[in-house]
Amino acid sequence: MPSVAQKAYSFEDLSSQFPLVYPIPQPKTHPDLIALKDLNREEDLLRNPDSFRAWWSAIQSTKDSFTAQLKVEKPTDLPEEVQELLGPLASPLARRYLQRTTYLYESALQNFPTSFKLWKAYLEFRMSFVLGKLIIKKRAGGKKKFPEMKDALEEEQDDLEEWDTCLDPVVGWTEWKALIATFERCLMWLPNLPRIWLMYLSIFTHSKCPAVVSITHARHTFDRALRTLPPSLHFRIWVRYLLWAESKGGETMVSIYRRYLVIDPSLSERFSALLLSESVGEPRPLEAAKLLLSLARKAARGEYTSAEGKSPLQLLNDFTDVVEKYAEEVGMDVEDTDESNAAIAKKEAEDEATAQSAAEPASVGGKLIRIAGPPVSLGPDGKPLPVYDEDEDLLNPKKLNIEQIIKKDGLEMYKDQAGPLWTGLATYWIKRGDFDRGRETFEKGIKNVVTQRDFNQIFEAYSEFEDSLINAMMDGLEEEDDDDDKAELEEDMDRRMKEFEELTDRRPFLLNDVLIRRNPNDVQEWEKRVALYGDDDEKVAATYTKAIETINPRKATPNFHRLYINFAKFYEEGGASGQAEPDLDSARRILEKATKVNFKQVEDLAEIWCEWAEMELRHDNYDEAIRVMQRGTAVPKNTKVNYHDHSLSAQARLFKSLKLWSFYVDLEEAIDTVEATKAVYDKILELRIANAQIIVNYAAFLEENKYFEESFRVYERGVELFTFPISFEIWNIYLSKFVKRYGGTKLERARDLFEQALEKCPPKSCKPIFLMYAKLEEDYGLAKRAMAIYDRATKVIEDADKFDMFIVYIAKATANFGLPATRPIYERAIEVLPDKQTAEMCLRFAALERKLGEIDRARAIYAHASQFCDPRVNQKFWSEWNNFEIETGSEDTFREMLRIRRSVQAQFNTEASYLAAQAIAASEGNKPASQDDEDYDPMAAAEKQANGGTKGPAFVAATKTALHKPQETSAPQASAPVANTDEIQISDDED
Repeated sequence: MPSVAQKAYSFEDLSSQFPLVYPIPQPKTHPDLIALKDLNREEDLLRNPDSFRAWWSAIQSTKDSFTAQLKVEKPTDLPEEVQELLGPLASPLARRYLQRTTYLYESALQNFPTSFKLWKAYLEFRMSFVLGKLIIKKRAGGKKKFPEMKDALEEEQDDLEEWDTCLDPVVGWTEWKALIATFERCLMWLPNLPRIWLMYLSIFTHSKCPAVVSITHARHTFDRALRTLPPSLHFRIWVRYLLWAESKGGETMVSIYRRYLVIDPSLSERFSALLLSESVGEPRPLEAAKLLLSLARKAARGEYTSAEGKSPLQLLNDFTDVVEKYAEEVGMDVEDTDESNAAIAKKEAEDEATAQSAAEPASVGGKLIRIAGPPVSLGPDGKPLPVYDEDEDLLNPKKLNIEQIIKKDGLEMYKDQAGPLWTGLATYWIKRGDFDRGRETFEKGIKNVVTQRDFNQIFEAYSEFEDSLINAMMDGLEEEDDDDDKAELEEDMDRRMKEFEELTDRRPFLLNDVLIRRNPNDVQEWEKRVALYGDDDEKVAATYTKAIETINPRKATPNFHRLYINFAKFYEEGGASGQAEPDLDSARRILEKATKVNFKQVEDLAEIWCEWAEMELRHDNYDEAIRVMQRGTAVPKNTKVNYHDHSLSAQARLFKSLKLWSFYVDLEEAIDTVEATKAVYDKILELRIANAQIIVNYAAFLEENKYFEESFRVYERGVELFTFPISFEIWNIYLSKFVKRYGGTKLERARDLFEQALEKCPPKSCKPIFLMYAKLEEDYGLAKRAMAIYDRATKVIEDADKFDMFIVYIAKATANFGLPATRPIYERAIEVLPDKQTAEMCLRFAALERKLGEIDRARAIYAHASQFCDPRVNQKFWSEWNNFEIETGSEDTFREMLRIRRSVQAQFNTEASYLAAQAIAASEGNKPASQDDEDYDPMAAAEKQANGGTKGPAFVAATKTALHKPQETSAPQASAPVANTDEIQISDDED
């Protein structure tokens, strides 16, 4: 027997307390609905039934009164299970509160049936007792005003209403039903208000919404909302509708999403992910694959833009991922694929034949007239509607021909993604268990890709597949017990391992095939193919032959001619291994064929002829070598051809190839007569293709054979052909050879040659010629003429060389005429040389005057040069002048030197000069005193250094210290300075 407590709270007892608000509570049916204290309020409402304020005040006062009572109400003694079932209506006070407030709201709505404020408050009040207490969520930031549907769904998912402690839908089914009926009455009066619809629809997203109304009734309600509200408000309904559909999943979700995608395809990618999600029902990979394929094709045509920012290629990759994961559910098997491929090939052939035989359409007024063919349907924009494709129809259960799709939508459109596409197709067949078809796909992919990256991707996937297959066989072999099956498995595994080894060995050849397919004119790759075959003469010869037939000479990479040369050497040397007999005839035929090829560069064709002649020389066929070069250098009738005119063939410009003529002349010089060699040289000069080296070689050849005058004539022709600076080298050799040959016997002729050379010689190149000219005059002519040449050179040559030329001039003048004769030269040098070199020249001039005993002239030269010498930079000059004054001067002259030094330093007192002095001091390891020192005086420091650390001129002292020792003195060095009591103290500031 059940207990009293259990009987008191049985399901029937709990259900008997409902409905509370249906039918609507009235004072007649519920006597306790109106208390004595509420009589005045009721009388006032009866007297003023049209006063909205009175009704609203009555409702709010009732709410406030019951809210205060609920706060002080004692906890109920019902069990927790019963409280959870009853939710907000667990206490009697809450039930009375619901009934009284409902009575007031219903009475007010009889007078104000179209009041949105009243209906909204009433519905929220009723929902709080059925759905539970609404949980208020905190939100950071605001919402977008017009978000995309994808963003709106994410935001709405976070903002969906959640309730706490709702009324159990079984126990309180009548209250749930009454709430829905109340919403229906409200929508009868206010059908166009989206807020009422959204409140109504939120019931169906409640976690405990009764099953009776949560699916079919909910879907009908969503549909009614869309039919009732204007299109501008549909967006708000669709957000809730789609989220509700995702929560239900299955066929309901699919049908609702299909409807929405008709008007907005932006959620197609989200729909494809939902079709594959197991959380919303059984996955539908075929529909997802067809949807992604349709999106990829539309995106490629520019008819679709991915909401997630994906490119057409990324959408196609998503399709291939689905195909690989659900290979059995999405794609056809091998037999169906072959039948489909055959049907497609047959249809394409028929369409091509029809297109070729079709007549051109007529035209009237510039507009085409359709005279045959099926009708074309036009869309609202006037464009033809897309043709029906069963591969994109989600309702068509036919599986996909993956091979055709990858070929048509992948390989033909994205040629740079061939590697991943071929790998994905092969993986699809492997996932289906068709290993042979997968292996064929790998092989086909390797034979079709044109980049090394794609090849590496396919080959790595191919190798991993073979390796995993062999490992699986080895694992199966360990578990196999039947001897017959075990032997068969071992045989199959051995075959697989052999194929795997062959695949590894074939890798270099397969990679070379890929690179040659990428660029059939790549000579280097053809050479690598030859090297891969090693000593296999037959395949090497076949490779050379195929390369020569394939490569386009005008598009070939560099060194195409080397392919012919190596092919000829292959026959000349007896094959790659060298074991066969040399076949010179085949080599000659190859080279003969090469001479007819229109190479991009004339030099390539010239090298072919040179290699042919060298081959004949290696086999001692000297006459044949000469004949080959004669053929190669044959001069056409029209010699006015521009060597750099690439519109002409290489054969038409070959006769102007200096490389070919140089080899020919070397060959003639080595094995033929002098006259024949001279004829070749003369032909080179006649064609005006000779360079300076050819001139020098020709002259040297004639000189070796004792044709001296002819060699000089060649030099003369060379200086006529070329200008400076090229002719300078020819002049240099010519003049030296002439002087060496004739010396002073043909002095006038030599002078004329030198004058001719100097006539057009630029200043920077004429110094060696002047020196050679002056040397000629010194050795065989007059010293006076030599001095005139030196003087002329100092006026003509480049400024950078003038100092050296003056030094040579002075040395020669000293040797020929003595020291006094150099004074005018020094004076002129000081006038024309730059400041830095002027100072150096003045030091030399002063030294000369000292040797001649002209002390005053030397002092004047020092004073003149001082204006170019900064004391902080040119310390050498001032040191020499200081020593000069110490040795030869007096107090007055020394004081004058110091005065000049101070004035010159003031003249050079600039920041740049000071920095230069600092740099020199640092390089010499002397750290100057800081200018921050108050007692620092740069002039005093310089004078102190010049005077050896003593005040006053040191030449007065009888004893000289180690710090102030003239170079000429031979007195012994004192160990410490000795004070001189008779020394005269002279202030540096005295004038």
